[in-house]
Amino acid sequence: MSNPWEEIRLSDYENHMSLESVNQLQTLNAMMKSQLQDYPVDTTVILGVAGGNGLEHVSTEKYRKVYGIDINADYLKAASERYAYLGDVLELRKIDVVTEVDNLPQADLLIADLIVEYIGETALVEAVRKILPEYVSIIIQVNEEDTTWVSDSPYIHAFDGLDKIHHKLDEVWVSASITGLGYHKGPRFSEELPNGKTLVRIDFYL
Repeated sequence: MSNPWEEIRLSDYENHMSLESVNQLQTLNAMMKSQLQDYPVDTTVILGVAGGNGLEHVSTEKYRKVYGIDINADYLKAASERYAYLGDVLELRKIDVVTEVDNLPQADLLIADLIVEYIGETALVEAVRKILPEYVSIIIQVNEEDTTWVSDSPYIHAFDGLDKIHHKLDEVWVSASITGLGYHKGPRFSEELPNGKTLVRIDFYL
């Protein structure tokens, strides 16, 4: 059984996310810049790298290896072409985080942005256990009550299949899942979006 994310075209995803009425691609890009810069690490795993939004903030002077993980091979192909200049620093791998967690590499920093909603907290915990990062930085989407989790747009029906794998998240539960592994809760940041949505970044450290 294929994952719904394997059926969504990158153009539909990025066009939807970058609409002024959604504004997630731009906001996520700015937040990811800080994620990549904030900690004294030289390796990171990025879960749900998609077409590579934010990878332009990777410094080859800082990073020895950046692993980009996604389930969609077409997304990874696009990221590879867009960021070919990163050379051997960028390594892209097609991995289903839920069913192929053992294939994840180890790194000092784990970045998981807008993916926990689709893999669930149990899979996130297993990924942290496998990657063994010193730092974990997660971005989740928090909605006001009675707000739909996908913003309305001309591309909305491209995401219809995601209902099957979408997990309703609670920030407290997500934090408890990571601190339960022995991590300490670090800084929390948030950026408001249109349509009653907020992107919340929660960091953890050993």
